[in-house]
Amino acid sequence: MKKTNCLNCGHEISGEFCSHCGQKSDTSRITPHSLIKSDILGSIWHIDNRFFDTVKDILFKPGNTAMEYLSGKRIRYYNFLSLLLIFFSFNVLGLHFYEKFASEDALAETSEIETFFSKYSKTILFVIIPMLALNAYFIFKRIKLNIAEHFIIGTVSLLGILILFLLDDVVSLIGLWKPVAGIFNVLDTALFILVVVFPAVTYWNAFKNSFSNPGLLWRVSLLYILMGIESLAIITILYRIF
Repeated sequence: MKKTNCLNCGHEISGEFCSHCGQKSDTSRITPHSLIKSDILGSIWHIDNRFFDTVKDILFKPGNTAMEYLSGKRIRYYNFLSLLLIFFSFNVLGLHFYEKFASEDALAETSEIETFFSKYSKTILFVIIPMLALNAYFIFKRIKLNIAEHFIIGTVSLLGILILFLLDDVVSLIGLWKPVAGIFNVLDTALFILVVVFPAVTYWNAFKNSFSNPGLLWRVSLLYILMGIESLAIITILYRIF
């Protein structure tokens, strides 16, 4: 195999990529054709492909996605923390547009509790990751994952929740149109149920091969009980302070 020197760092290379800096070995002079095909279209396709593949995997096999990431299969996935920021921003925009286009009657029907959750939902949501990580660390201790690894599983779980919330924002916006309001109210309820059960789906999918069904069932149930108690305590504190 022909050996050349990397144009970036000067190290000798013999494969498709430089083992020292990671640059491709076929780097050559930029032409109009290569600019369009490789630099522009190639970059867009690479980013979009990884982004949407990661979103799809998180929605349909969240636990498996988290465990693959922990096992070292990371190149195929978009960075989870970057995704958190992206979907957090999308959710803020979705809420903004709903409040902008919703009628005064629709906004007036919102209860005080719903208003509280709408205002502080993102704060509550981002407490979910450390709560999930700490609780799961002790409940699933037999798996021997460290706290940082449980943090990743919690991050994937929260990502699924944020993606579902974004879909719910879209459904709520479309539901403002009276002729389809009934249908989209049903979809809104279905999405809310999915949000509630998504952490259970994540941990079941992640550990289904490590525990029996009864063993996994009581562990996931205990996780929800602890999360419910802790969430209630946090909500009570926020409600009294703000």
